[in-house]
Amino acid sequence: MILWLWLCWGFPTSAGQPDSELMARYLEEQLLADYSIVEQVARRVPRQAKFLQRLETRPRMSEFNVRSTIISRYAFTTVSCTMVNSGSEAREAVFEMQIPAAAFISNFTMSIGNKTYYGEVTGKEKKNSSDDKTRNKKPPSPTDGRENGYETFKASVFIPRKMQARFVLHYEELLQRRLGKYEYTVSIRPQQLVGRLRVEVNILENSGIVSLEVPPLRNSKQKGNGKAEGDVSPPPSTVVGHTKTLAKVTFNPSVVEQTRIARNGILGDFIIRYDVNRELSVGDVQILNGYFVHYFAPTDLPPLPKNVVFVLDSSASMVGTKLKQTKEALFTILQDLRPEDHFNIIGFSNRIKVWQQDRLVPVTPNNIRDAKKYIHNMSPTGGTNINGALQTGAKLLNDYIAQNDIDARSVSLIIFLTDGRPTVGETQSSKILSNTKDAIRDKFCLFTIGIGNDVDHKLLERMALENCGMTRHFQEDEDAASHLKGFYDEIGTPLLSDIRVDYPEDDVEQVTQNFFPNYFNGSEIIIAGKLINRTSDKLHVEVTASNSKKYILLKTDVAIDLPSRNDIRGVPGLEDGKGDKNYIERAWSYLTIKELLNSRLKSDDGQEKDRLMEKAKSMALAYNFVTPFTVLKMREAGLHSEPPQEEFIRPSTDGIGEKLQSLQGHKAPPGIRREQDKQEQDKQRIKISKTSADGDPHFVIDFPSSKFSVCFNIDGEPGDILRLVSDHKESGVTVNGQLIGAPAPPNGHKKHRTYFSTITILSNKPERSYLEITPRRIILDDGERLVLSCGRSAVVRSRSLEVSISANSNVTVTIRDTISFVILIHRYKKPAPYQRNHLGFYISNSKGLSSDSHGLLGQFLNHEVKLLQESLNTSHQQVGQNHTEALKPNPTNTLKVKGRLIPVVWKQRRIYNGQQEVECWFAKNNADKLIDGSYKDYLASHPFDTGTSFGTINSL
Repeated sequence: MILWLWLCWGFPTSAGQPDSELMARYLEEQLLADYSIVEQVARRVPRQAKFLQRLETRPRMSEFNVRSTIISRYAFTTVSCTMVNSGSEAREAVFEMQIPAAAFISNFTMSIGNKTYYGEVTGKEKKNSSDDKTRNKKPPSPTDGRENGYETFKASVFIPRKMQARFVLHYEELLQRRLGKYEYTVSIRPQQLVGRLRVEVNILENSGIVSLEVPPLRNSKQKGNGKAEGDVSPPPSTVVGHTKTLAKVTFNPSVVEQTRIARNGILGDFIIRYDVNRELSVGDVQILNGYFVHYFAPTDLPPLPKNVVFVLDSSASMVGTKLKQTKEALFTILQDLRPEDHFNIIGFSNRIKVWQQDRLVPVTPNNIRDAKKYIHNMSPTGGTNINGALQTGAKLLNDYIAQNDIDARSVSLIIFLTDGRPTVGETQSSKILSNTKDAIRDKFCLFTIGIGNDVDHKLLERMALENCGMTRHFQEDEDAASHLKGFYDEIGTPLLSDIRVDYPEDDVEQVTQNFFPNYFNGSEIIIAGKLINRTSDKLHVEVTASNSKKYILLKTDVAIDLPSRNDIRGVPGLEDGKGDKNYIERAWSYLTIKELLNSRLKSDDGQEKDRLMEKAKSMALAYNFVTPFTVLKMREAGLHSEPPQEEFIRPSTDGIGEKLQSLQGHKAPPGIRREQDKQEQDKQRIKISKTSADGDPHFVIDFPSSKFSVCFNIDGEPGDILRLVSDHKESGVTVNGQLIGAPAPPNGHKKHRTYFSTITILSNKPERSYLEITPRRIILDDGERLVLSCGRSAVVRSRSLEVSISANSNVTVTIRDTISFVILIHRYKKPAPYQRNHLGFYISNSKGLSSDSHGLLGQFLNHEVKLLQESLNTSHQQVGQNHTEALKPNPTNTLKVKGRLIPVVWKQRRIYNGQQEVECWFAKNNADKLIDGSYKDYLASHPFDTGTSFGTINSL
């Protein structure tokens, strides 16, 4: 944003100048002749009279100060600058600041003497006023010379002799996550040495800060390149300190240190990169005073296969460095393609050349070698047929999708690169846009890259927006090879597709975009909205997505009004907040305005464009944002107003202790259920029988037809792996449980206790897969590894397997809809010495298990057991089903199992975390004679042992 303000005043005051400014002025003059003066100037400060007369041509900058607070990715930045005119007449002073193109200016003030001028955001007027030409002040307007990712704010005033001017600029932005990091950048380009230069950045992330780094200063030619070359240490005088959730970074170079960095005062970009703690869940949902923001960036997911077509400009304008760097980048990108990917390459100028006609080829060493040869032989010639190239690429990808049995969850995309405007074929932008949209038909995404100043940036931006892609623009003098590789790295690893985030319709309104075609590794999905029901104590969140061969459903309830661990009042660097800025509300308004601007850019309907413009303008005025539809006009605050304050105007922290929540959790397909219906469905879903192995471990076998249960204990050793269900040859299912040891309770008869620490479920039909469950996490591997937390509710579905997690409660595993197991999670907040976090295993549905299934539990699923009463004359009497109660007191009852007689006693046991009492006939001595063979015959050699008979060892 460029703002020119020509203002003249004449106040006869003088301003003293500190030694640091004198040093800066002397250094800048002397360095033009002799750089070695840097070492001398630290030991002496010249007299003021010696050189003040020499440097009266422009005002001097005595102070440049940047203060920023980042709370949960939302950054408030204040830049203050003081300029002094020591000359004998009025001089023009120019305050110039590069700000991120994605940022919105929210305030600007300046003072000269005892007068203060403040910026007022107003709606942009139509350019039909005849008196515009006579105005001394030009309204703010977007710059046409926008650099890569940055815009320039510029204010020009005349400072009277012997006076100073002070400028204070405020802007806000929501940090975007790229390549696994948030990057906050502030431009340090005062264009002269500054006596007092300081940057201070405070970061508060309630999820926890990780991977905080401050790379070297970045100059304009490196801009956009996320990797520093050579020295990777922070800039001199940088101090970094942080706790788990709070970080403070300062940069305070002396004049000598500034001189060593750059003689002209253009130091470069000061950069901070960091990430936050996260896990696979519904994400980080934060709520404050009726607004919420939802950050979703899962990790530990296998990548999806890609079908990618590279469309590369090889016209004559690409001659030289641009084409050379493009080739270098493509060589590296081709090496990064995965074996499951498919690809093709199109080169275009006035002619269109397809490397492999009518197909995409798999990633093999030979195909990669041949593709590199094709790229190497590309030569620049002819004009630029953008429309024809995109039509060819879209048809190629559409035909491949239609004619081949591709993975339904693979991600298809076109990566388009050009350095110019259309000159051959269709050259009208509106026609190219409509043709491209008609050709793609929402079946895949288009990502566009522009190089140089001749490119039609608006055309590339709109093409990407209309076709679910992104765009990047690089300058000609920048390192295009690293930029291209960096951009590909952002989109080269898709992890999820068709992501939808839902909230109850009666609880929220004005929610930002909640459907996303793809989620790429290292990025982040952000949704924000307003709460309707302000009295509710929770917000239900559901997320659905596809991942490789799995359908993922995540859901949770986020607490709205609980005492928060995120109270930031009194945190060093964040105290004395001014204003009333709910940062979550401002993040919502920021996202909403951005989406309105994008929707207007994509629209071809005049009335719709006007409606979107008015809506964006209205919101921008409400939140004091400078946008393409609003301008910043300067008003005089009055003769006795205070000058602009140095302190950073921070967001208000009032109420955060009570209402700010940062919780994780988990959703379902489009159309959200009411909470009561969901709970009822969950209750029906988790119906489980008494047949189980839980606790120390205590085994229970339920015989519904006989209307009684049998129970027994297994006194195993820590580290033993017990085979619970073994049906590998028929249904393909095996369940093993590994024991962990604990001391026995005082005065007990056991030498130690054992519990199940891990349950492993293996299946080889219709495809090989396994689940490894512990009290804290679940690993699902069906050729692709997925890690989930037991502390977060989630549902994951693949073709034959479904895993449903109820947070910190249970895990339900369903195989082919005919076999179901429920694993209870036992976790202790303050465990006694003899207690351990452990698991309980319950069989919910055994219909899919064969009659030949075995294992400590599996062998009883399809066999009848008879209960006998042993009389005094040793004759056996079979007990009827309705007479079990009468036999309880008799210690001589007997079970008949497979012809074997087993003495049993009547017992009571509690299962389901003690919630249900079971009456059962107990078999002593490690179930001797009750089970086939002895207890040691059921020991597996490792968790993945699928042996189905005694002494047999197989592996999945």
